[in-house]
Amino acid sequence: MITLEKLNRSEAIRYLGGAGIQMNDQMEVLMDECEKMVLEKAAPKFLYIELDLPCDTIMGGRDIANHLDGCEKAILMCATLGAEIDKLIRISQISDMAKAVVLDSFASVAVEQVCNKVDEIIAEKYDGYNMTFRFSPGYGDYPISLQQDFLRMLDAPRKIGLTTNENFLLMPTKSVTAVMGLSKNPIERKKRGCAICNMRGKCRFRKNGEHCGL
Repeated sequence: MITLEKLNRSEAIRYLGGAGIQMNDQMEVLMDECEKMVLEKAAPKFLYIELDLPCDTIMGGRDIANHLDGCEKAILMCATLGAEIDKLIRISQISDMAKAVVLDSFASVAVEQVCNKVDEIIAEKYDGYNMTFRFSPGYGDYPISLQQDFLRMLDAPRKIGLTTNENFLLMPTKSVTAVMGLSKNPIERKKRGCAICNMRGKCRFRKNGEHCGL
């Protein structure tokens, strides 16, 4: 079980900068309120399974093949904050859009922190292996449609209520699926960044001359 006690405010502020929101005293008060609300409503859950490589089920495109090159095993994982976070943001969008944006930023930070904790759990279990970073459907040429297959393999709809919509987007929205490679041998630290991101043409960070951190 993963519990979130505090959220990375500097990361949330960076997301808000990407949304064009300026910080001031009033915004600081709103951030205090929104962080507390996200921590109260978040119900982090995660699943993962180990796969022996090669595994055709998780392959699609050149990028994932490069990502897993030299790995003997792969970890397929998913994580979610739960449906209450979506409901919280959706209600705020009706009555207070500024609050909704701040809630969304903190929720994005929260799900990333959950994924980081999952990384730590997996790294501890597979001590002695080198592990790649998370690579998700939608990165580069990795088909986003694979999310549906991943959730089926993880039995995520039944176990943690994580599904996709008709466009293969995760529901609840503050959720992640990803693949990580494991190898007994040293792994080349492959480059992450805008070049492999499917949001590069419409990213609010790039428009503001910033970077999301991937």
